[in-house]
Amino acid sequence: MLDREDDGQPVMERELRTPVATAGSCKHLDHPWKDIKPSSPDKCEACVAEGQTWVHLRMCLKCGNVACCESSPGNHATQHFHDTRHPVMRSFEPSESWRWCYVDQQLG
Repeated sequence: MLDREDDGQPVMERELRTPVATAGSCKHLDHPWKDIKPSSPDKCEACVAEGQTWVHLRMCLKCGNVACCESSPGNHATQHFHDTRHPVMRSFEPSESWRWCYVDQQLG
């Protein structure tokens, strides 16, 4: 479940946050992930190989794989989770810092 604070800011400027009711309940999001080099600075390599375009990019916190989001035709970030079982990705979009745990389906 996604939650947000209603602070009167336009929707475009709001950062997704962990809902208070579930904060701290996901061991994967609480894990101290190390900084890792992204596999690409600005593209989903799987989309490029398949001739597709992506909507937004995500980065795996375990291995650095950069892939497209669920709104993209390829849905490669989710596919990466199913292939590798790497539990957490983060947004790879400028000025976004939220993370998602596939295992517990929680925002962090």
